[in-house]
Amino acid sequence: MKITQISVFLENKKGRLFEATKALGDAGVDIKALTIAENEDFGVLRMVVDKPQDALAAFKKNGFVASLTDIVAVEVDDTPGGLARILAVFNKNDLNVEYMYAFVEKTADKAIVVFRFDDPDKAIVILTKNNVKIVGKKEIQTL
Repeated sequence: MKITQISVFLENKKGRLFEATKALGDAGVDIKALTIAENEDFGVLRMVVDKPQDALAAFKKNGFVASLTDIVAVEVDDTPGGLARILAVFNKNDLNVEYMYAFVEKTADKAIVVFRFDDPDKAIVILTKNNVKIVGKKEIQTL
């Protein structure tokens, strides 16, 4: 099962990250996980939030360029080698990871890793076939 990630393009200047997170807070959107990649001129803020459509509307209302993307989140044992075991499944099945980021679940000994694949539907089939627990939208919202 896929979940929705929101990506926001931010100019690399003072206060822009604050403005983006304030827009979400004002809209009542809760951030569950985030990562930011940057270069000298701009950054891409990627987030898993509880209400992606509300987040998209809030960003557009506040003049940000934002988009929604399908991603897959899976549970990974929060132990040495846990991530490598998941990546071995992808490697064995010729599945390309475009990028990833992780966060630790509040109530369990698992981490949740978010993956962007070139073919998310294929990834879901492979993960299910290999008994990897996929984290759904409802589970993300309750974290």
